[in-house]
Amino acid sequence: MAGTPDLFVVCKSCGSEVSPYITECPYCGQRLRKRAPKIEREDGEARVKETRKLPRPTLGPLRTGEIPGIRGDELRRPYATIVLTALGVAGFLLLFLVDRVSVAVSGPIDNEFWRYATTPFLYTNGWAQVACVTAIALYGWLLERRHGPVLVVVLFALSGIGGVAVANLVDDQSAVLGGNGAALGLLAAWAVPLVLARRRGEEDEADLLGTAVIAAVLVLLPLAVYYTSYLAGFTGLLVGALAGLLLARLKPR
Repeated sequence: MAGTPDLFVVCKSCGSEVSPYITECPYCGQRLRKRAPKIEREDGEARVKETRKLPRPTLGPLRTGEIPGIRGDELRRPYATIVLTALGVAGFLLLFLVDRVSVAVSGPIDNEFWRYATTPFLYTNGWAQVACVTAIALYGWLLERRHGPVLVVVLFALSGIGGVAVANLVDDQSAVLGGNGAALGLLAAWAVPLVLARRRGEEDEADLLGTAVIAAVLVLLPLAVYYTSYLAGFTGLLVGALAGLLLARLKPR
């Protein structure tokens, strides 16, 4: 066939038979040709191998429906939840340095509405702090991974700060401390869409039984811990449930 190289060539320097596709003799190192001959196809076109750099295979972002309660971008840090959790821990320590009546809702607030914002971070009981802050950290993290930090902050404000405000408006002579309203609000907002999905026959791996136990502890917390308001807790639970109904209607991103 025209254009087809010989089966072998003879090195002029050492007389060895070598492949026609090499440029130097492997025995003596003599230069045989400047470049290897082209291999022609039957249609006469030269076969050229192009070396292309293939993109590295990557795992695409998870969709919101793949892991219940977790946003598609699993690498996103839950900054809002981290800040709220840290403030809840710091609030417990703050009451060792300042008097409760100077920073929290402990009666008529006399237009000092900023007390509504500080009260959900203040605890006088360590067990109450552990229960509330743990729930805020867990369910705030789940919601933030799925829906972003803005939702977590808004829910905390409506259920936590709003719960304290409702408790104070109903009874302005009592002291209110703790973030049980915020914890129940975040918990309900995460759990309600999953409960509705299970009623539709959808399957998931979420631990709703454990969530129910945590919810029961938070609801009953005012019976065991002073200054923890059941009105703040039920307000947060109602706000979270309404938010969960709205989130259940959102189209997954």
